[in-house]
Amino acid sequence: MSIELSVPVVLMAFICELVDSSLGMGYGTVLTPVLLAMGYEPAEIVPAVLLSEFVTGVTAGLFHHEFGNVNLRPGSRHFKIMALMTALSVVGVLLAVGVAVSVPSWVVKVYIGLLVLGIGLAILMRRKRGIAFSWRRIAGLGFLAAFNKGISGGGYGPVVTGGQVLAGVRGRSAVGIASLAEGITSAVGVLAYLLSGTSISWFLAPSLLIGAVFSAPLAAYVVSRLPAGRVTLAIGGLTTMLGSYTLLRVLL
Repeated sequence: MSIELSVPVVLMAFICELVDSSLGMGYGTVLTPVLLAMGYEPAEIVPAVLLSEFVTGVTAGLFHHEFGNVNLRPGSRHFKIMALMTALSVVGVLLAVGVAVSVPSWVVKVYIGLLVLGIGLAILMRRKRGIAFSWRRIAGLGFLAAFNKGISGGGYGPVVTGGQVLAGVRGRSAVGIASLAEGITSAVGVLAYLLSGTSISWFLAPSLLIGAVFSAPLAAYVVSRLPAGRVTLAIGGLTTMLGSYTLLRVLL
């Protein structure tokens, strides 16, 4: 097995994971188009990105727990939220597979863009008001996030992180929960690819893993030092931008 490292890919993975582990979104959404532009094929990118998201998601989640951003001990409310998100991922992915083969891709992209944009705007408009915690909203948004991931490979982080904020979870805790939930979901994706006979590209995966893993502890530390209000504002702003970006790519 031949392994090589690409310095530009390592740097891109570091930057994208720094944003993702800080705000709970943006790794795959930003990194995948960049890798496509660099000449990598989708069959190389998706499994490698999922593998790196699995490792870094779990790593980031543990560091967020260590720095006190979230309490992921079994039995805690944050752990229960994460477990619910992860369980719904399986249901959402299975449903998404059936829908993906019968709906045009542009319809899916418009749907995800509108959903993410709506969540971002709702966070920005309601961030100064207290939001009561709701298990019902957690369940619904967790399912939507998993559905997005299964049908398009993206749109998971913005919905899971932004949706938790709208369901009454504080910003830095939502980031820690989203990191671990997406890591576990990505592991399921990697396993599915391997079982289907698709191999991992060891020309790409090592560079992604090295760049992303080293940024996870730094991101968790940064979040632990930021005021809660600024974390929520940043989540709302980035969610709005990602939703707008998704729509513009389809419409222009």
